[in-house]
Amino acid sequence: MEVLTEQELHNLGMNIAGKELQKMGYEFVAVNSTLKKHPQFVLFKKGEPTIFVLVKVTGNIQTPQEYDVLWMETFKEHAKKQNAKVWFAGIGIANAESTELPVFKNKPYYLAFEGFTEVL
Repeated sequence: MEVLTEQELHNLGMNIAGKELQKMGYEFVAVNSTLKKHPQFVLFKKGEPTIFVLVKVTGNIQTPQEYDVLWMETFKEHAKKQNAKVWFAGIGIANAESTELPVFKNKPYYLAFEGFTEVL
């Protein structure tokens, strides 16, 4: 069985978040799926400010919405200069048989995603 790499897990999370954003009626101005490059999505919707979406995939399916507050403060400063809002998408993905095991390609997994947290 082949284990999903960190980048593959990130891409899976990006797809989950992206589909949800499309359902919400947002257009993508920019998409960046490179690990540790933020934001992942820059959104546009007529009549609304620009929104930067930060996506973080974690093996923690109990509290995937937790993030590093200091890191987020730095990003919020950047967003303020751009007159943009910041949303955070914490996405928990874990092996469905055991959270102790890695996530394997083409095997079931748990998904914990409760939508977007407005940070700014």
